[in-house]
Amino acid sequence: MNKTANYQFTIAIPVFNEEGNLKALEEALAAYLPTCPMKACVLLVDDCSTDSSLEMIRAMCSRHENFFYVCHSRRLGCSGAMKTAIDAIQSQYMGYTDADLQTLPEEFNLMLPYAADYPLVAGVRSSREDGWRKKLQSRIGNGFRRMMTGDGARDSVCPMKVIQMDYARRLPMFNGMHRFLPALILLQEGGRYKEVMVTHRSRTAGKSKFNMFNRLRGFTDCFMYRWMRRNWVDYKPGENNL
Repeated sequence: MNKTANYQFTIAIPVFNEEGNLKALEEALAAYLPTCPMKACVLLVDDCSTDSSLEMIRAMCSRHENFFYVCHSRRLGCSGAMKTAIDAIQSQYMGYTDADLQTLPEEFNLMLPYAADYPLVAGVRSSREDGWRKKLQSRIGNGFRRMMTGDGARDSVCPMKVIQMDYARRLPMFNGMHRFLPALILLQEGGRYKEVMVTHRSRTAGKSKFNMFNRLRGFTDCFMYRWMRRNWVDYKPGENNL
């Protein structure tokens, strides 16, 4: 049996070349899990790291019975890691955040009170600890996405998310999916989301995986989303005797 089925809440974390952050991440997650209001575990998704991240992940999981991992055979990016987690997790809820600790695991406790009522609970970074150039790019990107999707989300690419797994499993897979979670949830019957303010900190180790190319890709993905919205089929099984 998939071990995540024994937990109500699984925190999925994509990892690509984060060896400098993993010790602090392990400590933060190990400290958080006993305080979580739900029985919780961690799923680390190694996205074909080329440093010692996978070795460190294996060691982390050997030290903690509620830490699990899965690794890719080729790099798939954030959306691929999210899809891998969705396919693997059998808990009722999935949490999602990054490995760089710019957002804090304990702030899932600000989001989980809304998890039963909202298919998606999305973090909004209250005070961005990034340089002015990155802040400006993010502000422009979020504004363009809101205009194109009409989802009203203030910070759709904030990594902190809590998703009901029934909705997560119906998300379409495409590169860039992780940037459109509020909009994609709204396409589903009964879909709605709640935004919660969360803390944002400066990266202390490793390198950001986002650059101007990533952000330009986000602009072009908006047009793909518009096509998808026009052609979306929201399928939910009806009565059957299977």
